Amino acid sequence: MDKKSLVSQIKAKRSFLCVGLDPDCSKMPESLKGNLLEFNKRIIDATAQYAVAFKPNLAFYECLGVGGYKAFEDTVKYIKEKYPEIFIIADAKRGDIGNTSKMYAKSFFETLDIDAVTVAPYMGEDSVTPFLSYEGKWVVLLCLTSNKGSHDFQLTTDPEGTRLFEKVLIRSKLWGNEDNMMYVVGATQGKLFEDIRKIAPDNFLLVPGVGAQGGSLEEVAKYGMNSDCGLLVNSSRGIIHASNADDFDTVAATKAKELQLQMEKLLIEHNIL
Repeated sequence: MDKKSLVSQIKAKRSFLCVGLDPDCSKMPESLKGNLLEFNKRIIDATAQYAVAFKPNLAFYECLGVGGYKAFEDTVKYIKEKYPEIFIIADAKRGDIGNTSKMYAKSFFETLDIDAVTVAPYMGEDSVTPFLSYEGKWVVLLCLTSNKGSHDFQLTTDPEGTRLFEKVLIRSKLWGNEDNMMYVVGATQGKLFEDIRKIAPDNFLLVPGVGAQGGSLEEVAKYGMNSDCGLLVNSSRGIIHASNADDFDTVAATKAKELQLQMEKLLIEHNIL
């Protein structure tokens, strides 16, 4: 999916919501007995009208072995067949030496035909560029994350005062562009979105941390939104596990709609709609 199509979907749905498909069997209704695919289908059907993207996190599937990975594959197929307009991000956080990254890229972009994959930048250019060789596909590069430990490395500075996350942005802009590279920036980082936008004004930002992690949607929009919106704000637990009763999908739809309405208001305030 190209950038123009993604922006068009944001405007059509009046939303920049990404729903994280991170199913935790211990939080599902007893009636499903840990059936990841059935759980995902019901969440997808309930939230597709409010979401422009779905983001399955591989860890929640791989921990269950072959059956879990099959559920991940079938989830992707279900989205592509029933909701082909929705952007799919594999939250896999890959990034390895070049020939290994090439195989990871082939897995997600050829075998599964997913739109985007999260990639770690620590190993540098040759670990990232294999993912950028696919037309119409996206790298979502880890930049400034929402977890407490992000301060351990990402905010450290060099003798000139440049922070590590700023180096990631500056260097990676030599590898990709606004049409094939997004950045992960946690919603809990607040005003630091301004510093991100000084370096990457036109790139999309994937923003986790709204909802269960306490990030402010209004603050994200205030400091991070650009003229195309430029944001995909993810909510996982706050939507998919808002209820563990049999009506979990109905509750998920309600939570997704609440976020969509907030997003619509912000898009109007920023003159995007």
